[in-house]
This record gives sequence, C-alpha cells and structure tokens, in this order.
Amino acid sequence: MRCNKIKDSKTYQMVKWMFIWCVGFFVLLGACSEKNDLGEIDFLNIEGDSLLNEVFEHAEKYEVQIRYVQINRDEDGVAELVPYEFRVDSSAYFYPASSAKMPVAFLALEKLNQLYKQNIDVDFNTALEIDAERVPPQTAVLYDSSSIDFRASIGHYIHKLFLVSDNDAYNRLYEFVGPEAINKEMRSKGIFRNSRIVHRLSAPAFNEEENRHTNSFRFFDGERTVYSQPAQYMEAWSFEKLKNTSKGRGYINGNNDLVSEPFDFSNKNFIALRDLQESLISVIMQDGKLDLRAEDYQLLYKSMSMYPGESLAPIYEGEQIFDSSVKYFMFGDTKESIPEHIRIFNKIGGAYGYLTDCAYIVDFKNNIEFFLAATIHVNSNQVFNDDQYEYNEVGIPFLAALGRKFYEYELGRTRNKIPDLSRFKMVYK
Repeated sequence: MRCNKIKDSKTYQMVKWMFIWCVGFFVLLGACSEKNDLGEIDFLNIEGDSLLNEVFEHAEKYEVQIRYVQINRDEDGVAELVPYEFRVDSSAYFYPASSAKMPVAFLALEKLNQLYKQNIDVDFNTALEIDAERVPPQTAVLYDSSSIDFRASIGHYIHKLFLVSDNDAYNRLYEFVGPEAINKEMRSKGIFRNSRIVHRLSAPAFNEEENRHTNSFRFFDGERTVYSQPAQYMEAWSFEKLKNTSKGRGYINGNNDLVSEPFDFSNKNFIALRDLQESLISVIMQDGKLDLRAEDYQLLYKSMSMYPGESLAPIYEGEQIFDSSVKYFMFGDTKESIPEHIRIFNKIGGAYGYLTDCAYIVDFKNNIEFFLAATIHVNSNQVFNDDQYEYNEVGIPFLAALGRKFYEYELGRTRNKIPDLSRFKMVYK
C-alpha cells in the first residue's frame, strides 16, 4: 500500500509514503527530499493502537481514503500546501452524505454576492420566503421559528447546516442555487472534477426527476420584494462513470423488506475526497476561486467552527448536544468539552455506513494548522438501510484516533514560520 504526495509543491521535490508491517504494528512513513535534507519523517506511529491497525490492515474492506495537507508558510505568511494521500481514488464511489452540504453553502453565498454586484440589494441576512409549485413533494417556507426574528434567510440556513448538519437547511440552499448551477459552477472553478450533487437529503418523497425541480424564492425587505427567483429545472446531465456504484449484498426497501441484490448508488450524490477538501481549502485560503466577501468568510468561519452549545439561535440543548456532535476528527469518540485553544472548521457526513470528515484544524496555543479529510465505510453485514452500521464501534473511533495522530505529528513538527491564525479567532457569543 502506498501514500502519494501530490507533486505540486515547489519546496518538496519528492515524497514517498508507505504503510509497513513491522514487529506486529503498522507504521506510516514519509520521506521528503529538499535542498536542505529533511531526512526521514515518521508521520504516524500507531504501535499499540489495535483499531488503527485493524482498519489499515483491511483498508480495502473499509474503503478508507485519507488526504492530509501540510501547511508551510514563508516569511510573508504565504502558504505552501503539501498534500499527502492514502488510497485516494476520485473514480471510486463512496457516499458523501452530509459532507455534500459544504460546497452548496459556499455557492449560496457566492450567488448572493453576484446578485449584489448586479445592484440587487440582498445579502445573507435578507429575509426570504419559498414557494412550492409542485405539491407534493415540494413544501413552502413562510417563516423560520428557529431564528431570532422568525425570518428565514440564507445566513441562518448556513448557520444550522454547519452547527447540527440540518438537512432542511441544506435542501433550501440546494433549491436556491439549483443542481445545474451547483455542478456547473464547481466544475468551472476547477474544484469539482467528476463529483456531482444531484439530490436533496433525507427527502424520500423526491425521486430523481423531482430533484431536478427546485422551488421559487422571494427575498424581501419589509413589504418590498428585492429579488424574485422563479422555479428552476435541471436538464439531464451526463456524468462520468464511477467505479463500484453497486454495493453490498442487499438492502431494506421502502416496504421494510430485504432485497437480496446490491444497492445502486449510481444516481446519488458523489464528491471525491480531493474535491471536497479543495472546496474547503479554497474558503480557508481565500484563493479567489469563489467570489465571496469578507463578511461571507466570517460567517463561514464562525458557523463551521462553532459548537452547538454556543448557538443562541437556535438554542441546542439535550444529551445529544455536545462539542463534538459534528466533529469526528480528534474528539468524535468523546462527549467531553474540546479544549478552548483548538478549533475545527469542518463538515462531516454519515449515512449508509459511510463516515466522512473534511476539516481545517487549528491550535491557537501551539500555532498549529493543517487540513485533513478522510472517509471510511463500516457495514460489516453488507446490507444497506438496516441501520446496522459500526459507526460507534469502528468508524467514529477510527476518525477520532486518526485526527489525534496527525495532530500529534503536527505538534512536534518544526516550522520555519509560525502561522498567524488571528483571522480564525471568532467571537461566538
């Protein structure tokens, strides 16, 4: 098995990553050569960690993909990104679940900004209503009882989308941007290669055809309508063929019956791990691929890194609400509070036995920053829709342990320049 570094770094000329069995444990090694020889770097030492050993030994079974991006800054603070990959295959299908929400949130803000540049007085706080032309399955929105002023807005949907991975919030952003624009824009920016977002989430009433239709929107200020968007329709789109879109040995259908044949994912959302991470990198590094304003970035940074308990609207309470509710890396296996000096800007996804996290992790006390994305599949009986997945036994503990291993490596890594992380320090309350 091999981990490959993407050869787009000016500083590093080559790198070799390999997984090696040695004296009963699995070690990830990296070798980097530079003008000043760095020698051999022991990236991950997983000696004694039975779970990591189990998953890495059977990485194909678990469909594991990992992409770690090291950040090295020069004297001017300019970042050089050095990516490393393990089993990353952009043509191998995995279900992204709620991680697909992240790029849609980015595009919703870009669309508002482009409307504003056309002298249309809208932003992410502008109140909106949503009509329903195709009933059922479409539904309308006249207000949002979870917001302070009971008004729905793009900003509030984004807030809920990242805070608790709210499905309805994502569905409304999907309807606002539209599936045709989502796929066209992300591809034109070079972020999506063969990824596709083609349906709402947790909305079984919408079949493939209905997911091509989106609702109409009205943005208003008091009694004045400032922008109206008609209903949209996405024509049939021919996407690239992916590997392994038929999965497992069976699934539970809508009648709660077991169907003993593979489950077909060919018409479902897909975001390659590299594409997903590149969308996050674009926002964190503000590389200009997305047309966003300063206040858009602030909304995203705050929403992505906030904990549910810090939210004032909506107020999230209860036993299932804790700092790591939507943070798999490092802390997903604990309900304890996350240390104040660490913040994780991320989006997770979990469904059909797939767990994915895509994150920018910062430690303000130790001046650490790095990107990490990974996915794993935990469905030992190979039956879908039976809710018998090893999320808590294998998936989440694996991602948590993986995050800690990379954090430990970053903690001991020498940096030529201490990063200035001040723009990522948010006021949450």
